[in-house]
Amino acid sequence: MKNLLQFTYLQALSCVFPVIIFAALALSKFIDIPFLPRYDFILIICVLAQIGMLVSKLETFDEFKVICLFHIIGLALELYKVHMGSWSYPEEAYSKIMGVPLYSGFMYASVASYICQSWRRMKLQIINWPKSIYAILISSLIYLNFFTHHYLYDARWVLTVLLLVIFFRTAVTYQIFEQRYKMSLTLSFLLIGFFIWIAENITTFLGAWQYPNQEAAWSLVHIGKISSWFLLVVISVIIVAQLKRVKHESNQTEIVKTGWLARIY
Repeated sequence: MKNLLQFTYLQALSCVFPVIIFAALALSKFIDIPFLPRYDFILIICVLAQIGMLVSKLETFDEFKVICLFHIIGLALELYKVHMGSWSYPEEAYSKIMGVPLYSGFMYASVASYICQSWRRMKLQIINWPKSIYAILISSLIYLNFFTHHYLYDARWVLTVLLLVIFFRTAVTYQIFEQRYKMSLTLSFLLIGFFIWIAENITTFLGAWQYPNQEAAWSLVHIGKISSWFLLVVISVIIVAQLKRVKHESNQTEIVKTGWLARIY
């Protein structure tokens, strides 16, 4: 029970950024601010929250750099998907570009924030990580499929099978107090994707965005969207893991160089 409570506490700390976005969505739905469109209000809250997390050290600068990368990835996907009519942002705002409010990038960034903070707080370690070329290739194909499936065959299930093959032996371990736990990495992908789908139902209810079938009245997001979030989580974790690997190898190189210089002097 003690470990479960600590796990819940660490998860809650890791979800600070997503919770702030939820709060901004809820507050802006029920409170009308004169001369300030709702989407712009949410953007201001997100920017202030990001600054606050950096100043308070809830988020490291390295994590912030990863989150900025997710802003770019997320906004590119949003611009394309809104253009294709997959979903829409019906309200007006000063901060909309091609129908996409800039706050939408923070929703993708919040996923990255959760992954980075969970990694740090629970001392995540990955066992049997596949070769980098396989991890980068599958994540690139998954991201590309989000764009191409509008014109070509939707290969998500083929990619899922390929993903299971590549990460068949890969597991993640995390630490609660002095005890370490182990879980299949693909199972963790699925669980995170499932909880994001639950969050998506809440955010669409609060008007964060709108699917075509929700224009007349809100309805439950199709359960098939879990597969989309599952694959998006795969991309997110692979990016974070590869960046951490690159940083680790860079640090090891610096250690070797420092030791070599020390011997010379």
